Amino acid sequence: MKKGFIYVLAAVAMMACSKETATTEQEERVEQVRTTVLRAQPIERVISVSTNLQGYLTLNVAPSLTGKIEHIFCEVGDKVSQGQSLVTMDQTQYKTTKISLANLETEKNRIEQLLKSGSATQQQYDQILAQYNSTKEQADFLQTNTYFKAPFSGVISAKNYEDGELYSGQPILVLTQIDKLKALVAIPEMYFPLFKAGMKLTLTSEIYPEQVFPATVEVVYPTIDASSHTFQVKVVVPNGKNLLRPGMYVTTTIGLGKVNAIVAPYQAVEKLVGANDRYVFINENGRAKRVSVELGQRFDQDIEIIAPEIVDGVEMVTVGQHKLVDGVKINVVE
Repeated sequence: MKKGFIYVLAAVAMMACSKETATTEQEERVEQVRTTVLRAQPIERVISVSTNLQGYLTLNVAPSLTGKIEHIFCEVGDKVSQGQSLVTMDQTQYKTTKISLANLETEKNRIEQLLKSGSATQQQYDQILAQYNSTKEQADFLQTNTYFKAPFSGVISAKNYEDGELYSGQPILVLTQIDKLKALVAIPEMYFPLFKAGMKLTLTSEIYPEQVFPATVEVVYPTIDASSHTFQVKVVVPNGKNLLRPGMYVTTTIGLGKVNAIVAPYQAVEKLVGANDRYVFINENGRAKRVSVELGQRFDQDIEIIAPEIVDGVEMVTVGQHKLVDGVKINVVE
């Protein structure tokens, strides 16, 4: 019994010694790294974002009433001028209403004269006036939905019916303005304070590799998308030569002037597995501190990094960062 007790004590002592040794080894773990002192430096702030062009204005020729299409005056690809006739719907109902309106106008004028001479009552006049106004409103509505003219110059980009067919809801024609285009560009939220309406920018397209197209910021949308952390900018693009077309893929380049920024080696920035979160390690009193960062502008092998902890003079790990964990001791070697 005494001998067994001694074995138990020995085993407990060995376990305690082993745990103490493991703890000591963990406490003494030191990773060998190299660091770089980061300095703020002036950079020319330029951002490039890709997007698709759209017609500045688009009109769907779609009557508010179903009916027979009497005549379509243009085909897909036709250029049309402002005020040019596009579509005429069946005119029967409109012409009938116009005749009724003319008769009511004659009657209204007759009763108005009788009212002045005392041969008609105010009630009679009010009744005919109400009928006249109601019929005129109906005639205006039918005119709008019978004769369609182009409110702006453009090209016919779609045609879905032929003469004599019954309109059933799908637009008869689609008119697209192409002498002026627009693009909606998603900009990272960090640049929101820098954007103003009227800013100049340029567009490039792979279709015209040697050309640069001027554009202007027309609207800066006032809200940030919570899921993408971007805001939208509406860009207007003059297109007098019609080289660009709606649907084209273009790259927008926007100069935001000179700013001071922290730039670090791109390879020193770590990426969280399974996510797009980026982080770096800095030297904080001999220990590695993990800092989440946002990436800014790229400069060949360097990239702008942004975080409250990343300031002028901070010492960032640039070699050996792959094996680090937050809080581990580090030894900076030359």
